[in-house]
Amino acid sequence: DAMYQVLAYYIFTEITDPHKEVKNHKQFFKDRDVSGRIYISEEGINGQMSGSLEEAKSYMEWLRSDLRFARVKFKIDESSENIFPRMSVKYREQLVALDEKASAQEGGEHVPPAKWKEMLESGEYLVLDVRNDYESAIGHFKGAITPPLKTFREFPEYAQKLSEEVDPEKTKVMMYCTGGIRCELYSALLKKRGFQDVYQLDGGVIQYGLEEGSAHWEGKLFVFDDRLAIPIDGKEAVPISSCSFCEASSDTYYNCANMDCNTLFLACPSCVEEERGCCCESCKEVPRLRPFDPKAGNKPFRKKHLLMQECGCGG
Repeated sequence: DAMYQVLAYYIFTEITDPHKEVKNHKQFFKDRDVSGRIYISEEGINGQMSGSLEEAKSYMEWLRSDLRFARVKFKIDESSENIFPRMSVKYREQLVALDEKASAQEGGEHVPPAKWKEMLESGEYLVLDVRNDYESAIGHFKGAITPPLKTFREFPEYAQKLSEEVDPEKTKVMMYCTGGIRCELYSALLKKRGFQDVYQLDGGVIQYGLEEGSAHWEGKLFVFDDRLAIPIDGKEAVPISSCSFCEASSDTYYNCANMDCNTLFLACPSCVEEERGCCCESCKEVPRLRPFDPKAGNKPFRKKHLLMQECGCGG
């Protein structure tokens, strides 16, 4: 039974003293049944968190009581437990890492999920998945293109290249990401490169799943918390990715047991156990190797877990 709510949200709004806002948040969360990862900067706030039903409601009311955050939209999911190991609230200079200045006010038109579904069915648009390749590997909208980038700091270069490969004045672009914040700025960069018709999925894939289910979507949604991958509509999803070793169907990610690697890799239960939690043969031979326990599941590697394994006292 769902005893916790998962909140995903962001808002671009001027915060003159973000460090003070970090302290305010930390004070509010003190001794509460919550976990999460929240970033605050001069340009706004971006958060993913979970909390008991009462605590989640209290936080949403508290945040909206501040006029700067009154318009924030929360995407709400359910969980049986908190989905982060702890609550972390930090200052970050940029909410979205970019080497070129972009303004959300100059971004593409926000499209609600129902309209997005209609636009997908029309076949008139170039659909861009502006998430990392490991995110899109386990789930994406059918026919979407994932830019071949090592890091999305390179997106301005990709936008320029795309404007040279297609006619930006005639090419209609649909853009999506997990919760919407990346599209706010990436769509603005496309418009700076001359693209006239740029649309972004309002609320991202999370909101689409809540309203439209898995229509035109295949696989699961990668999330940056202990769950790692979830079906967007709460129902069972057929894997579209495969094990890195035997190529059997698998959408389960693991962190490599080599402490100096920690690479995310896909594996089926039998192969990850056979490889002792490592992503490759060379990683199995290193001295700094975390013990692999198949019963521990695939939660992301945490330093606290490592300390508990090393000292054995759990303290």
